[in-house]
Amino acid sequence: MAEWLPFILFAVVAMVLMLGYPVAFTLGGVSLIFALLGEWAGLFDGAFLQALPNRLYGIMTNATLIAVPLFVFMGVMLERSRVAESLLDTMAALFGSLRGGLGISVTLVGMLLAASTGIVGATVVTMGLLSLPIMLKRNYDPAIAAGTICASGTLGQIIPPSIVLVLLGDVLSSAYQQAQLEMGIWNLETVSVGDLFVGAVIPGLGLVLMYLLYLLGVAFFQPQRLPPAEIQTTGHKALWWRVITVLLPPLSLIVAVLGSILGGLATPTEAASVGAVGAMLLAAQRRELNMEALREVMESTVKVTSMVFMIFIGAAVFSLVFRGFGGDERVSELLTDLPGGVVGAVAVVMLLMFLLGFILDFIEITFVVVPIVGPILLAMGLDPVWLGIMIAINLQTSFLTPPFGFALFYLRGVAPPEVTTSAIYRGVLPFIVIQLIMLGMLAWWPQLATWLPGVVYGEQ
Repeated sequence: MAEWLPFILFAVVAMVLMLGYPVAFTLGGVSLIFALLGEWAGLFDGAFLQALPNRLYGIMTNATLIAVPLFVFMGVMLERSRVAESLLDTMAALFGSLRGGLGISVTLVGMLLAASTGIVGATVVTMGLLSLPIMLKRNYDPAIAAGTICASGTLGQIIPPSIVLVLLGDVLSSAYQQAQLEMGIWNLETVSVGDLFVGAVIPGLGLVLMYLLYLLGVAFFQPQRLPPAEIQTTGHKALWWRVITVLLPPLSLIVAVLGSILGGLATPTEAASVGAVGAMLLAAQRRELNMEALREVMESTVKVTSMVFMIFIGAAVFSLVFRGFGGDERVSELLTDLPGGVVGAVAVVMLLMFLLGFILDFIEITFVVVPIVGPILLAMGLDPVWLGIMIAINLQTSFLTPPFGFALFYLRGVAPPEVTTSAIYRGVLPFIVIQLIMLGMLAWWPQLATWLPGVVYGEQ
């Protein structure tokens, strides 16, 4: 019975979360109850919890995690300055007269917003409110319109600067060091958030390209589903000037943030501060920056950041109790005994994370699951950058998958009544297939994730 306690703990946490209780307090509260009962029964050593102050101090002094509030501030400020609205209007004017042009516009704007904000829920809701009514008015198939919005909105999971990759990079860094120590390697190599940012560039852009190819294919073979739209313009010269003036500020911000990281000029935390200041300048340029707007943005940033760090603290308690019950040893035995070796272990972990993505957000999965399975998989010789990108795309796929995908819930909340839930489900299916194809390509060619970091950081 005792050997099953860590798995019972995990199951109880999942069930309580499904009842709607706050994640951070569920993780910490349920774990402490199990720890007290375990110590009373002689199955848990309370000394494990003595490591909690050091864990919390490590969270407070972690320079990498400073990037979280900065990137959140950057994203909320850009959302407040109505960049998405201007980008959609401009892209629609540029591509709308083509078959599938509005779908192409939504995908490209989703890519730009992903590289600007990295906040999935806000992107899906914003795109749903702005573009879905226009697409329906232009007689687009509701299913493909909804699918395009959901898929492009989740690009913030993988295209840097992604908050997912910031948190995942910090957790994987600790897991990689732990794996090397367990293998008897004392000259430790490191993996950083910057490594994941660079490694995500090719898979992220590859997904965008595959989305566009799918939309172009539908427009060619089923033109009635993606008809051209009649867009009023004021002439080619005026249109191109509008494109330049609207695209240049956010593109400059993206180049400043990502370029400083890729060029080795700044760490992700330093680049995040550049992004936060740049977002304020962009809002000021659009005359959307005032004290009231700044107060709202700062309040939203504090709320999101507090949620993230409270979950981090709850996950630290869960991790200590899980290990106190011998959970890491049980999981290690389970994964190493699977048929297929490392391939079987990766497949099982990816399936588990995919299913957990139905009930848990990426933050909980990153803080709870990755610290458990990460050291075990990395000790099997897997590349940490490749593993991080695989996890990010896997979670992105999970957030798109019916019936519980988070992106589907976000869009359902803002979609008009004529867009049925079944239409949303049908619309995302082709994009789920594209996601799975990208996962398969990454599994077959890990260089898609590892080649660019090697080039940028001079390892190849």
